[in-house]
Amino acid sequence: MPTTSDIVARLWSLCHTLRDDGVTYHAYVTELTYLLFLKMAQETKTEGRLPAGQRWGDLRTKNEGEVLTFYRKLLIDLGTAKDRQVAAIFANASTIINKPTTLAKLVEALDSLDWYSAGEEGLGDCYEGLLEKNAAEKKSGAGQYFTPRPLIDSMVALMQPQAGEVIQDPAMGTGGFLIAADRFIRAHTDNLFDLSEKKQEFQRTQAYVGIELVPDTHRLLLMNALLHRVDGQLLLGDSLAPTGATLPKSDLILTNPPFGTKKGGGLPTRDDFTYPTSNKQLAFLQHIYRNLKPGGRAAVVLPDNVLFADGDGVRIRRDLMEKCRLHTILRLPTGIFYAQGVKTNVLFFERGRTDSGNTTEVWVYDLRANMPSFGKRTPFTRAHFTEFEAAYWGSPQRTEENAPQRHDDATEDTSKNVASLRRCGEFLSLRVDQGPEGRFRRFTRAEIEERGDNLDLAWLKDDSAIDPDDLPEPGVIAEEIMAKLKLAMQEMEAVQRELESSDV
Repeated sequence: MPTTSDIVARLWSLCHTLRDDGVTYHAYVTELTYLLFLKMAQETKTEGRLPAGQRWGDLRTKNEGEVLTFYRKLLIDLGTAKDRQVAAIFANASTIINKPTTLAKLVEALDSLDWYSAGEEGLGDCYEGLLEKNAAEKKSGAGQYFTPRPLIDSMVALMQPQAGEVIQDPAMGTGGFLIAADRFIRAHTDNLFDLSEKKQEFQRTQAYVGIELVPDTHRLLLMNALLHRVDGQLLLGDSLAPTGATLPKSDLILTNPPFGTKKGGGLPTRDDFTYPTSNKQLAFLQHIYRNLKPGGRAAVVLPDNVLFADGDGVRIRRDLMEKCRLHTILRLPTGIFYAQGVKTNVLFFERGRTDSGNTTEVWVYDLRANMPSFGKRTPFTRAHFTEFEAAYWGSPQRTEENAPQRHDDATEDTSKNVASLRRCGEFLSLRVDQGPEGRFRRFTRAEIEERGDNLDLAWLKDDSAIDPDDLPEPGVIAEEIMAKLKLAMQEMEAVQRELESSDV
């Protein structure tokens, strides 16, 4: 019987059918989304959402001479369907297929797949597998919005999303974080059946909020969310524009914002940022910590330059550490994202009850130095996070399975206790500084301040070979060199002052 991975491989192989039409990988996935929606509506017996005469069976019966004309009209009609999700997926849809024979081959190939073996629960996994294939294909350019699944799962496990919380991703991509959070909550609430009817309705329709900027990516997101039974305020727009200010204050934010500067070098068009900047990551960071409820928490993937950028970078990091308890930084290995030379980190923090003095110490875990070069030969897996997750909770035995839980109505009192322990940093007190030779170190707020609030904290000598293809852009290299030179000058000035004030 075919597995989910077999079906994904078959789906991906169908892209060769479109090669002769000059279709890109990304355009292929978008095109396939339209056809898959029709086919999966048939498989899941939800075709009632579609107008009569505009369903998979109708497309399947058209002969080669009329199939393309029928399909083009179908796309237009579904873009104005009464069903909200259907209309959103097919909004402004058009086909890049020019040959009726090509479309007929795709329809026949999709119809011949053994969808029954995937089952309703596996259809979402099939589609997500297709998105992952697209991201892994460098020619598609899709890696910019696809966060590796092992990283998402680790971040979700450490953040412990709970039923009843508003969970946000202001840069949703194809929805990986929100879908993983929903999967985690369902696993800890017997697929929501442990919840009251009111809480079930909240989880299904209101728990998840976010924004995606790119229309085609937003379309993939909606399809992915639909197949995983995730719904909510999943907007098309720009989080750095006024639309971002409309998102509700959230209990949990999980995100991987886009890298680089705002197009044209312009500033965000929002007027509520304290420090306007064209650096998209710094602008997103402001949005995130400002959009958390008091006591709310976040796990955010950010590139290295956010840790050492001068000017507004310093001011924003300082503001973050004042308003939030920035308790953990995870230095990620290079090569796990599909863009070349990207060095990234995960920042874990919680919004304080007040707006000052919330960060007293920062723990840094170096998962970058002396790590293998990840790729097809050495895949990056969840197992690579095992030691970090144990160190995070402060005990070798304290991993995802037995970390603090708070998840349903039946354990509401326990939930409040665990929430209180999280706020007072109980698990932080269990952590152990592994010393100069270890991967997990503690830095006091005073030590960080002495470094000019530079959070690029590294101490291990990295003996791993550097692949020239993995080098960052020249501008990023220059910025990093300038930050390190500035830090060295600050240290030299401190030594000079100490010598001048001594009797030596």
